[in-house]
Amino acid sequence: MMKENILEVQKNIAEACKRAGRDPSEVTLIAVSKTKPLSDIEEAIACGMTEFGENKVQELLEKMEQLHTPVQWHLIGHLQTNKVKYIVDKGLLIHSVDSIRLARELQKEAVKRQTHCNILLEVNVAREDSKFGFFYEEVPDAVREISAFSNVHIQGLMTIAPFVENPEDNRPVFAKLHKLLLDIKSINIDNVNMSVLSMGMTNDYMAAVEEGATMVRVGTGIFGMRDYNI
Repeated sequence: MMKENILEVQKNIAEACKRAGRDPSEVTLIAVSKTKPLSDIEEAIACGMTEFGENKVQELLEKMEQLHTPVQWHLIGHLQTNKVKYIVDKGLLIHSVDSIRLARELQKEAVKRQTHCNILLEVNVAREDSKFGFFYEEVPDAVREISAFSNVHIQGLMTIAPFVENPEDNRPVFAKLHKLLLDIKSINIDNVNMSVLSMGMTNDYMAAVEEGATMVRVGTGIFGMRDYNI
């Protein structure tokens, strides 16, 4: 079933790219493996998946340690400053940098460990009280400030769009973030590479791809429903 799920998601991405006049190779599919056992990740790898996203630092570290196949990990959940020291040198792409304070802590720990850290800035485009992230209008100043950090490198932007019944309702959110990314990219700020736009999940990734996403985060669409009681 997982193989069929992955093929279905890849087909949907390819069709969304075709509608938008894009090359499917521009879009990276991240399998969101939070709460899923190692056996599911290994099955997904056997099906060709190489990119995996986790929400919690502890679960991510445990899976990294237990999994012997080299894959690319993404931290997509909220990161607390007191957890930074555990992951700053693990070669992750951190999607969820939602404050200057967090970026500053990543810089401090990266310098201490003589490493470098790639990040995305999380943007709360819809201004939801339940979500973390910079507000839209705060992002340019945040980018400029963080660009001065020697060991932290902004690769792009990320958003978690509202949960909606109709994915079309999130299209304006995705389009707005894509425009912001292009606007910042056009300024050519040193130490800022606006090449990654992480947006879209199982219920709305096709609309996200049509609006410019370069990374989509799909969990249920690949692994099936999660058991949150484990």
